Amino acid sequence: MNRTDVIARSALVSVLAIGVAGAAAAGPAEKPAGSEKCAGIVKASKNDCATKANSCAGQVKADAVKDAWVYLPKGACEKIIGATLIVNDKS
Repeated sequence: MNRTDVIARSALVSVLAIGVAGAAAAGPAEKPAGSEKCAGIVKASKNDCATKANSCAGQVKADAVKDAWVYLPKGACEKIIGATLIVNDKS
């Protein structure tokens, strides 16, 4: 991976993180139209809903917890290194 590619991917992640930063709330997040769940990239306290270790949004205490997820626009998750797309989920 060349330097330009790394910079472009970092910029994409930064833009997505800024958009997601305001989305964490006390209750579960509503699924935005045209979005999918993306796990493993969430910053501490910015998850959209429950994980194995907590009951709802904004309660993850560390960065990049494997089962902590956020909603991202369709197709964005698969472009992020270290991210896991959550499929076949009822919510």
